[in-house]
Amino acid sequence: MSNKAVAVVGMCGSGKSVLTDMFVQRGWHKVYFGGVTVSQLKKQGLPVNEQNEREMREGLRKQYGAGAFAILLEQEIGEKLSSGNTVLDGLYSWSEYKYLNNKYGDDLILLAVVTNSNVRYQRLSLRSVRPLTPQQARSRDYAEIENSEKGGPIAIADYYIDNNGDVDALKQQFEQFLQWLSKR
Repeated sequence: MSNKAVAVVGMCGSGKSVLTDMFVQRGWHKVYFGGVTVSQLKKQGLPVNEQNEREMREGLRKQYGAGAFAILLEQEIGEKLSSGNTVLDGLYSWSEYKYLNNKYGDDLILLAVVTNSNVRYQRLSLRSVRPLTPQQARSRDYAEIENSEKGGPIAIADYYIDNNGDVDALKQQFEQFLQWLSKR
């Protein structure tokens, strides 16, 4: 079996980072798509906040196309994947998926974590880093769906995890996913 790239997709606050950490705890390599945005903001001396992040994400997509983050992270993904299974935290767009699917084919798995919006908004309001009000979260949802092609990868995921419960329920579903993946 060749190494796998599992792209964890979902809306903001769905639990992508928590799920990604579970992979890392199992020894998987990690590529964080959102890190591109944050590093670019810091490089330009701009504060990391919802408005600047949105403008940076959309600006990078205007500059490099809708597959921008996959293009910018291609080398890192390839290097990590060559030495082991790799989890991709935050693949956003349909174009990013198509770009990576053309490169990795069956070795790329889309894992969608889905969570009711009211649960996501509550979680986002409580997070310690970059908390969002429910209004900001809904605005981000709209922008990501309308401007970032975010719905496509979620819609065609290979596997779905429902994350409306607690961390123990998420861990149980993670284990079920790993069992499914081992039989693939």
